[in-house]
Amino acid sequence: MKLHILGCYAATPRTLTNPTSQVLEIKNHLFLIDCAEGTQVQLRKNKIKFSRITHIFISHLHGDHFFGLPGLISTFRLLGREKEMHIYGPKGIKEAITLLLKLGDSWTNYHLYFHELSSKESELVFEDDKVSVHTIPLNHRVYTNGFLFREKLDERKLNVDALDKYNIDKSQFRNIKKGQNIILENGELVPNSELTFDPKKPKSYAYCSDTAYMPEIVQQIAEVDVLYHESTFLESESHLANKTKHATAKEAAAVAGEAKVGQLILGHYSTRYKSIDLFKEEAQQIFPNVELADDGKVFEF
Repeated sequence: MKLHILGCYAATPRTLTNPTSQVLEIKNHLFLIDCAEGTQVQLRKNKIKFSRITHIFISHLHGDHFFGLPGLISTFRLLGREKEMHIYGPKGIKEAITLLLKLGDSWTNYHLYFHELSSKESELVFEDDKVSVHTIPLNHRVYTNGFLFREKLDERKLNVDALDKYNIDKSQFRNIKKGQNIILENGELVPNSELTFDPKKPKSYAYCSDTAYMPEIVQQIAEVDVLYHESTFLESESHLANKTKHATAKEAAAVAGEAKVGQLILGHYSTRYKSIDLFKEEAQQIFPNVELADDGKVFEF
C-alpha cells in the first residue's frame, strides 16, 4: 500500500503548496482521492501514470477538493481515453460536471459514471475481489464523507517443500490455496496448515477530510493501519476550528488514540502558520505515531 500526497494544504493554491488531492495505490488499484486545482499537474510532476486511474473519490463539493476534476476529465478526453471512469461524490457532482461539459460542447469519448452519495450512514460504495471502500460520514459545513479502504484477505501461500514432500499434483493447488485439506491416496489427511503459509495481514487506510472533531467515527476506523485526518488549526485557534467545522491537530490525535490506529498522518494545514512541524508537535502530546503530509511526499506501508 502506497500513498502519494499531491496536495495537502487548506483553501487556496500557492506557488509552493497545493490544496487537497492524493493517490492511494492498493492491490493494483490507483484510487484518486479528492481532486483540487492543479491535481493533473501534480500527477505529472510525481510521475504517476494517471491513465490507470478509473475510480475517483470526492469528499465534498468545496473548491479546494474538487475544482481540478473538470480539467482532469477534459484532459482524459484530449488524450483519447477509452477506459471508463467512475466518480463517487456528493449529490450534485454530476450536475456540476456535466453542465461544464455541455457548455463547452466537450462530452467525453469514454463512459463517465457518477455514483452520487447522500446517506448520512456509512455505506459500501466500491468492492471487488481485492478491496472494499466504505464512506465515513463527517461533520463539515456541507455534506461530506471520508473513505475507508480495506484490503481483502489474500489466498494462502503454498509451502512448496511440503507439496513436494507429499508429491501433491498441481491440479490440487487452487483448492489448497483456498484452505482445503488434502487426502492422499493412502488415505492420510494432510491439514492445510502444513501445506500453506498464512497470507499477509490485510492493510487498511482511512481518509478523513474536512470535519469538525468527531469521536463518533472512532468505532468505524478502529485499529486501521493508517489514518489521514485533517488538522487545519492548532489549539490556539480552536475557536476558528469550531466556527468553520474543522479540526485541530490535537483533536485529530485524540481520534487516532481512541481508535487505536497504527499511524496518523496530518494534513489540510492552514497557511497562517510558519511551520507545519507545529502540528506534529501538538499532536504527539496525545498520540506518538504521527507523520506530516506534504506535497510530493510518498508513504509506503
